[in-house]
Amino acid sequence: MQEIDSKELLKELNELKEKIDELYRSVGIDELKRRLSELELQMQRDEIWKEQAKFTEFNQEISKLKKKIEPWNCLISDINESIELVQMAASEGEQGILREVNDNIKKYKDIFEELETRELLSGEADISDAIVTIHPGAGGTESQDWASMLLRMYTRWAEKNGFETELIDYMPGEEAGIKNATILIKGEYAYGLLKGEMGVHRLVRISPFDANKRRHTSFASVEILPDVNEDIQVDINENDLKIDTYRASGAGGQHVNRTDSAVRITHLPTGIVVQCQNERSQHKNKAFAMKVLKAKLYELYKKESDEKKMEAMGEKKDISWGNQIRSYVFQPYTLVKDHRTGEEIGTIEYVMDGEINRFLYAYLKSQRLSG
Repeated sequence: MQEIDSKELLKELNELKEKIDELYRSVGIDELKRRLSELELQMQRDEIWKEQAKFTEFNQEISKLKKKIEPWNCLISDINESIELVQMAASEGEQGILREVNDNIKKYKDIFEELETRELLSGEADISDAIVTIHPGAGGTESQDWASMLLRMYTRWAEKNGFETELIDYMPGEEAGIKNATILIKGEYAYGLLKGEMGVHRLVRISPFDANKRRHTSFASVEILPDVNEDIQVDINENDLKIDTYRASGAGGQHVNRTDSAVRITHLPTGIVVQCQNERSQHKNKAFAMKVLKAKLYELYKKESDEKKMEAMGEKKDISWGNQIRSYVFQPYTLVKDHRTGEEIGTIEYVMDGEINRFLYAYLKSQRLSG
C-alpha cells in the first residue's frame, strides 16, 4: 500500500482552510454569530413570553441563523482537527491516521462547495421551486427529439439531487420527442440552482432520423421560472385574463380525455400565454396555469426592473434568455461546452444522465465575479 506524504497532505489541508477562511469572512459569519447572541439574550427576558409575535419572530430568526452558522462551525472544526492529526501522525509515522484524513478531504471539499454554492443563491426567488419549460426549435422531429432529451436530463438531475418532479404540461411530437413540456421541480433552491439554464441549447449529432446518416444541428429553448410563493407579490387582475378551455391531446385509447379540461390563459396586457392539460380536472389545470403565469409575470417585471437599474448605472448588458448558452456535440467528437463560462466536459453521456452540477456552479460563480 502506497504511503501518504504528510507534507503534501498538510499542504492540501492548509490550502483548503485558506479558501474556507476567505469565504467565511466574505459571508460575515462572525456578524451572524453576534446577531445570534443578541437574540438569545433577548429570549431570556421575562417580558418576551408576553410578546407572542416578537417571540415567534425571534425564534424563527434564531433557527435560520443556526442553520447557516452550524455547517461552518463543523467544517472549520473538522479541518483544524485534521491538521492537528496530520502534524501528530507525521512525527509518529502513523500511516493509518494519515490515510483516514486523506479519505476525508474529498468530503470536506464537497461540503465547502455546497456552502459556497448556497452563498451564491441570495436572490429573492432563489429558494423557490423551479418551473422548467422546454420548446424545440425549428427542425421538426430532430429538434423535438432533442427537447425530450433535455427533459430527461433535467428530470434525472432532480432525482439525483433529492428534488421531486411533477409534470405540468406535455405535448408529444408526431413521430418522436416533444412539442413542448413543462415540469415543476420541487425543493429548496431548485430555481436558484437552475436559473442559469435559461436559454438556447444546441445539439450536434448524426441524426437517427436521417437515412443518409448526416450530421445535424438542432436547437431547443429552456425557460426556467421560480414558482413564486405568497411572500412575493405579483398582482394579477382577473379582468386582464382571457381563459379558454379545450380538449387535452393525448395518446388516445382508454386514456383519452373526453372533456374540455385543458386550460389556456392569455394575459392581455403583456400577451403572455400559458396552458396546462396534464390534469384531468379543469380546476387543477387552471391552478397550474395560474402558477406558471404568476412566475412569467414575476420574471418579466424583474427583467424590466433590472434593465432600468442598468440604464441608470450607464450599463448595457444583454440579459435576454434567447441566446445560445451551451453546445452538446456527439459527433465527430464528444463535448459539452458552456459558452458563457468556458466550462466543458468530454463525457457527454454523463451530462445527459443529469450530471450538470459543474455547469450550474460555474455559472453561479461567474455571476458573483461579474457582479
